[in-house]
Amino acid sequence: MAAAQQDILLSKTTIPQTSNVKIALLILAFIIVGSTLWYTHSLVEQLQKKEKDVADLYARSLQYLADPNTPEGDYSFILDEIVAAIDFPVIQTDEKDEPVWDYKVNTKNVALDTSLSREEQRAYLKSLIVLMDEYNTPIKVTVRDTIVLSYIHYGESPLVTRLRWLPYVELFFVAIFIFIGYMSFSYIKSSEQSNIWVGMARETAHQLGTPISSMMGWIELLKHQMNEHDKSSATVRDMENDVARLQKIADRFSKIGSKPDLKDENLSDIIEKVIQYYRRRIPQSGKKVQLSLKNSTPVFAKVNRELFEWVLENLIKNALDAIEKGEGKISIVAGEDAGSIFVDVSDNGKGIDMKFRNDIFKPGYSTKSRGWGLGLSLAQRIVESYHDGKLYVKDSSPGGGATFRIKLRSN
Repeated sequence: MAAAQQDILLSKTTIPQTSNVKIALLILAFIIVGSTLWYTHSLVEQLQKKEKDVADLYARSLQYLADPNTPEGDYSFILDEIVAAIDFPVIQTDEKDEPVWDYKVNTKNVALDTSLSREEQRAYLKSLIVLMDEYNTPIKVTVRDTIVLSYIHYGESPLVTRLRWLPYVELFFVAIFIFIGYMSFSYIKSSEQSNIWVGMARETAHQLGTPISSMMGWIELLKHQMNEHDKSSATVRDMENDVARLQKIADRFSKIGSKPDLKDENLSDIIEKVIQYYRRRIPQSGKKVQLSLKNSTPVFAKVNRELFEWVLENLIKNALDAIEKGEGKISIVAGEDAGSIFVDVSDNGKGIDMKFRNDIFKPGYSTKSRGWGLGLSLAQRIVESYHDGKLYVKDSSPGGGATFRIKLRSN
């Protein structure tokens, strides 16, 4: 008992620890992304400052050459050194901020289509100027600091553009990495939990097998020692039925984790059998609940009889728990709709708030003070994983009851 309690405590503390690891990984990823963005942004600013200095030097060179007080000489260094160092687009405009003809000569690193007309080239350059001015303030070329000769508009070099987009590209790939890592981590965790549940189910079936076999043997031995009147007594029949029930439960647990054998079964017969089982046991719960199958028309679908009975039993038990006043109704309907088979289990119990319609199928979720909250989760897994169907809340409202629908493929 102490060991079992310790295992439960360990399982409960493992969940927060796993959650803390995920949060820590996410925080670390955002720190890395933030650091990368900051570092790249600082590089872009440094390169932009360098380009501004080069553009400013180019403007001052033009200003120097345009100054009438500039002595004559060889100024080839301006063309050879300064202009050659420009690797970003530059457009020179006149004092009215209009592109200067010849456009090809007065632009640098601009892909100008010479097949266009002069007006078309001018319009294209003016559109580029608008884009350039969004990033960089144009530089004035003046004489004696008063007379404006022209303006120098400049954009970004291909290197700066690539660096500007680099953090977003990195962020995109980091986001993909985080998503893949998170999904992989969740899948591994889910697989581990599934393996644990499968192992527990099979071990439970294995442990139940020996005492059940012994009980069957003891009942047969008891019957041999009894007279014919006692053999047919209700007590002996109930004992045999209960042992058979235990055997059925063990068989169900043994099927968890293995591929079920699906056969074409009449769902109405399966439902009626489960209803008869619960009708005998409802009075023992102290409740007055009417349990009925609304239609007995044969409805066939490929199911595993044992596992499908288990699903119905879990849904009926959930409906019984939802009826708190001691009196109520549970109805089951089976039919065919839009090419699929459905089974609806409805009750007039306390109902479910629809915002919790997905939470009720999560393992451990329960509104009751007792129980592990595994019934609906197990039922949904049997329907979806073993029968390739769906189990969901079709309709519900607080105080208005609930309807669960099982949806299966039609034959």
